[in-house]
Amino acid sequence: MLSDIDKFSDIRPYNDDEIQPAIQRVINNEEFIDAILSFSFPKLAKYLGFVLKPLLRRYFLFKWGKINSIDEMQRVVGVYVQHMIDSTTTKFTYSGLENLDPSQNYLFVSNHRDIAMDPSFVNWALYSENFKTVRIAIGDNLLSKPYVSDLMRMNKSFIVKRSVTGVREMMKSLSHLSDYIASSLKEESSIWIAQREGRAKDGFDKTEPAIVKMFYVNGKKQKIPFAEYIKSLNIVPVAVSYELDPCDQQKARELYEKAEFGEYKKSEFEDIESIVSGIIGKKGHVHVAFGEPLNGDFADADAVAEEIDAQIYQNYYLHPSNLIAAEQDVDNISAQNIAAFKARIQAIKPELQDTVLKMYANPVRHHTS
Repeated sequence: MLSDIDKFSDIRPYNDDEIQPAIQRVINNEEFIDAILSFSFPKLAKYLGFVLKPLLRRYFLFKWGKINSIDEMQRVVGVYVQHMIDSTTTKFTYSGLENLDPSQNYLFVSNHRDIAMDPSFVNWALYSENFKTVRIAIGDNLLSKPYVSDLMRMNKSFIVKRSVTGVREMMKSLSHLSDYIASSLKEESSIWIAQREGRAKDGFDKTEPAIVKMFYVNGKKQKIPFAEYIKSLNIVPVAVSYELDPCDQQKARELYEKAEFGEYKKSEFEDIESIVSGIIGKKGHVHVAFGEPLNGDFADADAVAEEIDAQIYQNYYLHPSNLIAAEQDVDNISAQNIAAFKARIQAIKPELQDTVLKMYANPVRHHTS
């Protein structure tokens, strides 16, 4: 039996003493080096890969070879995040943190638009106001590559086992996850988790009550009443809004093919490609709105999900792109903004344009309904 100290070793982020071994595994992983070369030097990689590979390894050893703690890794990641914000956004803003206490741990339940960027922007807002950065829930469907798993767990990510099959194993996995979240909140860290499995590809942010039920598994085992346990979690709804979604066409293609042909088959590396597109793609203005901690006497998971949704809809920052797509309140939007967004839509394949427009328009409709 695992000791209490290490009973979450299969899903938790890495500890300080595991950082450097993980870095060495990543640097020596051929797939990781090939991926970086193909992305950074697509033409040279084909012909000069044998020269570039050892040089790239030496570069990473120089940059990462002396990192021996989570805090050091966070500082390194922070440099990359700052560069990403500077190069891919026109503005980054946030609101609501004045209502939260930096000394408290919170369970941030966020809408989900981008695989990597949603928690990154949440973390950057928290870091900017001297809050602790969060531990990030990530599905094991994104961790099929060992180097991806190492990279994520070095950066305070913990694993949600979605690939588990069989009722008994699923219940065991959910209980383990619920215990980990409770333990983390009680002792060490805030948590970020998406309100649903998978991104909201249609722009309709909707919390899955199953997520809330998972939270309560730990409370149920302790025979704590539902309403009391939910209050103890310090759940804070979070709305992340992007003026421009770098993955809008990819999402629209999936929705279109499902509607037209009844199914959509992902390519082998599609999730990784989506992560890269989300990181390097132009986003315009990004806003993170933190809601207020849930402190009502909720009867069940559905009631909690409804309150999370209500706060996300109310706090969602509406960009010109949303209003133009919904054809609402456009009088105060500059002609230049309108022309730029319409040009973006026109550049998309004709059969996908309506789907993309609905994706941007849906937050307006839910905000005003």
